[in-house]
Amino acid sequence: MKKVSLFVIATLLFFTAFRSEDLKPYTEHIPGLAHGLDMVPIPAGEFTMGSPADEKNRKDDEGPQHKVKIDAFWMAKYEISWEMYETFFNKDLEVTDDKNTAEVKNRVDVVARPTQPYVEMSFGQGKESGFPVCNVTQFAARAFCKWLYAKTGHFYRLPTEAEWEYAARAGSTTTFHFGNDASQLKEYAWFYDNSDGAYKKSGQKKPNAWGLYDMYGNVAEWTSDLYVADFYGKPEAGNNPYVKPSNHYPHAIRGGHWDDDADKLRSAARRTSTPELKQRDPQIPKSDWWLTDAPFLGFRVVRPLKEPSKEEIEAYFSRPPKDIP
Repeated sequence: MKKVSLFVIATLLFFTAFRSEDLKPYTEHIPGLAHGLDMVPIPAGEFTMGSPADEKNRKDDEGPQHKVKIDAFWMAKYEISWEMYETFFNKDLEVTDDKNTAEVKNRVDVVARPTQPYVEMSFGQGKESGFPVCNVTQFAARAFCKWLYAKTGHFYRLPTEAEWEYAARAGSTTTFHFGNDASQLKEYAWFYDNSDGAYKKSGQKKPNAWGLYDMYGNVAEWTSDLYVADFYGKPEAGNNPYVKPSNHYPHAIRGGHWDDDADKLRSAARRTSTPELKQRDPQIPKSDWWLTDAPFLGFRVVRPLKEPSKEEIEAYFSRPPKDIP
C-alpha cells in the first residue's frame, strides 16, 4: 500500500471539519474599496502546540508541548496589503461604492486613523498592489481591525498565538508544515536565502495544506497576545488560550520574515516586540501608530465563527497602554 502523504491527510481532515462546521471560504467586500479580503476557513480542532525537545534550533519558550483546543475561525489568505491599509489610513483613497452608505461612513468616522508618518514607511521596499504592509504597531493593527468591523459589520481581529500556530501547521506535527527538511523552505517562503533583502508580493510561494500563503517569511505577523515565556506550562494554556495585553512589553510575533534564517520560520518559533522597534522615532512621545525599525513586521486578520458579544468586542478594541508597540 502506498503511503498517504501528510498533505493529503491534512486536506482530508480539513474538508471533513469544513463540512461539519459549515464553514466556507469567502471574499469580504469592504465598502469603499475596489478589492476584497479573501478569507480561508480554519476548522475547530485540537493540536499539539510548541516544539519537541529534540527539534533543531528549539528555544526554551517553545515548551512544554501541550494539547490545545481551538474553535473554528476564518483567517485571511494573505497578509494585509499596503493597498488595503492605506485606504484605512486615508479615506480620500476610497472609491465610489453604493454599499459605502452614510450609515457605514458614520460608523467609520468614530474609528481613529493613523497619524501622518514623517518618512516613507516601507523604506523603499514598495507599496504597489499586493505588497504586505509593514512598520505598523500592534495598536495600529488592532485599529485596522476596528475599521474593518465598522465597514463590514463583521468582527475581525488579530489571531491569538495558538490560532496562528494551529493555522500555520495545517494539521502537521513537523518542524514546518511541509516536513522537517528546511531545504524545501524556498518553495514556501521568502527569507534570508532568497529574498534579496526585501519583502515580496504576497501569494507567490506555495500555500500550506489549508490554503494560507506566506505564513512563513515575507513579513512576520502580530498576534493578539502578550508574550509570556513560560505560558505553555500554565493550566489556562489548553483551551482557546489568549494572554490579554497588560501595561508593559512585549507582544508575541510569529512567522519569521524576509531577513530571517530558516530556523526563525519554524511553526513553533516565537519572538517578541521590544522598544527598539521604535528606536529611531524622534517624536516625543513616540508614535502609537508607526514603527521605524520594523520593515519586516506586518499582520493578517481572523474572524471567529462564533461572534463575541458587543461588550467583548468593545473590550478587545479598547485602547492598549501607550508603552506597548
